[in-house]
Amino acid sequence: MRGAVQNLQACLTVRLILPSGHQVGLEFVVDTGFEGALALPLETIAQLKLPFELELDSVLADGNAVPTPVHSATILWQNKQIDVAILGLGERPLLGTALLADYRLTVDFFESGQVTVLPITV
Repeated sequence: MRGAVQNLQACLTVRLILPSGHQVGLEFVVDTGFEGALALPLETIAQLKLPFELELDSVLADGNAVPTPVHSATILWQNKQIDVAILGLGERPLLGTALLADYRLTVDFFESGQVTVLPITV
């Protein structure tokens, strides 16, 4: 999986398979401080009609806990369909460390630098 650095942020496009069966590619900022899989603004979740699952408290970087809706989605990750939880949170799409487990993330930190996510081979 490959992406690019934009405004000194590592970005990757992830394809979501919508409940309608259609696919849409969304650009996510890699956030290694976010332990979940994906986060999307609530407006985007509503537009995509992602199914609501539950609400939980998310602890933000400032230590505050906020109630957060959790929605479900199927994504294409490394050419495989996987089911993930998407938090309704923030102002921009975020990709967290839950998706990066057992993968190597490499980022060339300059504008348009390469972002690569590859399985770790032993």
